[in-house]
Amino acid sequence: MKKPTFLISFLVFFTLAISCYAQPVSSTELINNAKLYDGKIVNYEGEVIGDIMKRGDYAWVNVNDGVNAIGIWINTALLRDIGFTGSYKSVGDGIEATGVFRRACPEHGGDLDIHAQSIRKTGAGRQMQERLNIDKRNQVFIFLGIIGLIWISKLLRAK
Repeated sequence: MKKPTFLISFLVFFTLAISCYAQPVSSTELINNAKLYDGKIVNYEGEVIGDIMKRGDYAWVNVNDGVNAIGIWINTALLRDIGFTGSYKSVGDGIEATGVFRRACPEHGGDLDIHAQSIRKTGAGRQMQERLNIDKRNQVFIFLGIIGLIWISKLLRAK
């Protein structure tokens, strides 16, 4: 009786240890091999983008790995460390989410998503300053000058 209990405990611990230290899976890998990963625990890493959409005790977070974004369904208590989400004016915090991947989640209308059990912040986001591109500004002035000269020459010819 003690051997099966030990064996089961060992297998559970081994499975948890592998899933905790597994390399993050890319969005392309998840999308292209959705059947393979369906219902399995995955690690997915990327930048939090867009709005955090709270729904009671849970929230939707979109995480972009640089190629695609995947929706993460997560308990709002796990989001307390997220300070920035990616937009035109900021770079979002980097996270690694560990959770169950669903290729067609029955709870969420058949969408592809990850139900996160934990997240780990991998990078801090920040506000971005928009900079004026001096070369583009100069090109605009040159083109305005050319258009102005053409317009003036047409006016002089018409007289």
